[in-house]
Amino acid sequence: MDHALAHDAGICSRSDTPCVHKPSCPPASSPAREAAHVIAAHPEQGWSLLCNGVLNFEDTGEILPNGTVVAPHRPATWS
Repeated sequence: MDHALAHDAGICSRSDTPCVHKPSCPPASSPAREAAHVIAAHPEQGWSLLCNGVLNFEDTGEILPNGTVVAPHRPATWS
């Protein structure tokens, strides 16, 4: 989501606009960032936007608000 659009919609996740949830969602820089509230879910496309600005993909990959890509990190499954 474009920052200006997110700001206008009241869901800006940049550090200048803190999360309104109580307790606050973990910031995108936190190892617990995936615990943030989902503010837009598109399971048919395989992604969700979290309150902290993280794009979370169903394969557990992420794109952080600063553009950093986090590789998928789901645990290996053994058959």
